Amino acid sequence: MQLRKFFLLSALVLCSACAIAEEVRFTSPDGRLNVQVSTDGGRLQYSVSETIQGTESVYAVNSIGMQFEGVKEGKYLKPSKVKRVGESFKALNYKLSDFRDEYNVVEMRNSNGINVEFRAYNSGVAYRFFTTRFGKKEWRVNVEQAEFRFTSDHVAYLPYSTNEKNPKAMAFQATYDVAPLSQSKSLEAFLPATVDCRTAKVTIMETDVEAYPGMFLLHKSGKGAMAPYADKTLEGLVADFARYPKTFDYYPWRVQKYVKETEDFIACGKGDRTFPWRILAITHSDTEMPVNTLAYQLASPSRIGGDLSWIRPGKVAWDWWNDWGISGVPFKAGINQDTYKYYIDFASRQGLEYVVLDEGWYEPKSGDMLTVIPQLNLPELVDYARGKGVGIILWTVFNVLDRQLEESCETYSRMGIKGFKVDFLDRYDQEGVDMIYRIAERCAKSHLMLDYHGIFAPQGITRTYPNVVNFEAVFGMEEVKWTERETVTVDGRNVNQPSKDMPLYDVTFPFIRGMVGSTDFTPGGMRNATKADFQPVYNNPMTMGTRCHQMAHYIVHESPLTMLADNPTAYMRNQRCTDFISTLPTVFDRMLCTQGEMGRYIVIARQKGDRWYLAGETNWDARTLQLDLSFLPEGDYQMELFQDGPNAGKDATDYSVVSRTVSRTTRLDVAMASGGGFAMKLQRK
Repeated sequence: MQLRKFFLLSALVLCSACAIAEEVRFTSPDGRLNVQVSTDGGRLQYSVSETIQGTESVYAVNSIGMQFEGVKEGKYLKPSKVKRVGESFKALNYKLSDFRDEYNVVEMRNSNGINVEFRAYNSGVAYRFFTTRFGKKEWRVNVEQAEFRFTSDHVAYLPYSTNEKNPKAMAFQATYDVAPLSQSKSLEAFLPATVDCRTAKVTIMETDVEAYPGMFLLHKSGKGAMAPYADKTLEGLVADFARYPKTFDYYPWRVQKYVKETEDFIACGKGDRTFPWRILAITHSDTEMPVNTLAYQLASPSRIGGDLSWIRPGKVAWDWWNDWGISGVPFKAGINQDTYKYYIDFASRQGLEYVVLDEGWYEPKSGDMLTVIPQLNLPELVDYARGKGVGIILWTVFNVLDRQLEESCETYSRMGIKGFKVDFLDRYDQEGVDMIYRIAERCAKSHLMLDYHGIFAPQGITRTYPNVVNFEAVFGMEEVKWTERETVTVDGRNVNQPSKDMPLYDVTFPFIRGMVGSTDFTPGGMRNATKADFQPVYNNPMTMGTRCHQMAHYIVHESPLTMLADNPTAYMRNQRCTDFISTLPTVFDRMLCTQGEMGRYIVIARQKGDRWYLAGETNWDARTLQLDLSFLPEGDYQMELFQDGPNAGKDATDYSVVSRTVSRTTRLDVAMASGGGFAMKLQRK
């Protein structure tokens, strides 16, 4: 029989052994994925296969395991019966407002109380360990093993650490290195990461990471875990975890806490619990990737009860990216009362919900966010903003807020502050994870929203604490401020170009990073440049790609609290574009990826009530797409389309606007310039 498609995962549990083999087989709810779990040979193994037209093949052979200090080997008991679970639930500030959570589940219990749960979804497979042995006793995890070995040398999309000396201390902001697994770097990569197995892509993710460190990946060749690959060397990725912190120190500029020494274990706690979900999302088309919801579905439900109307997503007039760069005003722009009133006035005129006071409203070197600099009268500023219908959000550093958590929440919620933008965690150990949950819980009590910046990718907390309305963990717009140009050899000739390819990244990360949740990308630059013209500028930064590429970000990205990154002066000089992005929602009822190829282009459609929004972006390759509007319900719609102008290839700010009536039968050709895009509103008539 010809082999075509199969994905296989086996599990070796380090703290257990079994004398008698047990086996259970089950499928995903739609019957497409076949899962086999067995304990043959003293190892807990599971495989996931997919048969297409009567044929199947092995993609990968992987291992997982957990080792608790002082826990002896046990043996697996008879597997549980397969159980079908299905429920519908509402989502808050997510890519979908509600959806069906449906899966089949099997448990493998061990006599030593270290157990595993497997779930099969239509879009992938997940597992997690859970304990039933500790009661109220303390425990330590010395090792968690997770191996992802693939039967061919497939291409992987890996975001590597930007800190080679201390790889686990970083901001989780990196472009993707795209190369065969055998050519992977000897450096930690962070999640999510994707392996292209040709007929399907396998994306490794995690969720419900609480009181536990997060997973990194390292390239490693090794033997397969089960027949017929036990004697074959396979390319793969293995898990690596930050060890539990032992001692700390502080960077003086922001009093930012960092780990100086670590223990010899990765996690500790007390009592029985479940551990993080390990997810392998299996997608056969790139358009399935941005709409995958497994990370959200598997996260713990909300712990915030009562009326949640105080959690109000929206758009933000932001100061830092544009370096407080307003002009044409009768005062010196900077971190002062007049400048922020100007930002507030702009936000009010444009209907923006918030203004962020970024770094500088308190003295960073002091590590004291309860003492405001003399140039600002914060209570007066909050009252002024309130009178204009605008809320204020304050920037701070994670450990600074954590140290002053109770007093900061009491003081600033009473003053009328709406939330905090919290920055520079730059770690993924258990103590750092504990901090983000502690902050989320306490801020929820004071009705304070949170934008987590300088942090790992969302790992479930945005469902568990929905007052966490946005996450960074993306190579965002701030990076263009210092992206230098370099000379490289292309097809035998020297080419001078930006050292970081933002348009390429822009049509890659929504497929991978977008699978796990929202992104604080900070879009909206009005100084747009072609590939030839781009230069790094700190005070008045420009963007790579066209104006419409920037406008498309507001629809393509899932970003409930999203920035207008440029300054009010620039926006007022480009009023028509500003009016368009100012009226866009930031939370929608439904999301579709109607077209796209990872690394080439993407088209996203979003629904809000009776309105639809459609946007697309391309890499540096100009291309023309035929847009199929058949996703629209019956009826006529008034279209407003911003598209690259005929001269956008030379002047990236060039755009044109088309208004016309369309319907679900309309087919529309849209040309995107190099680094281009388009953005569209569709209002039901």
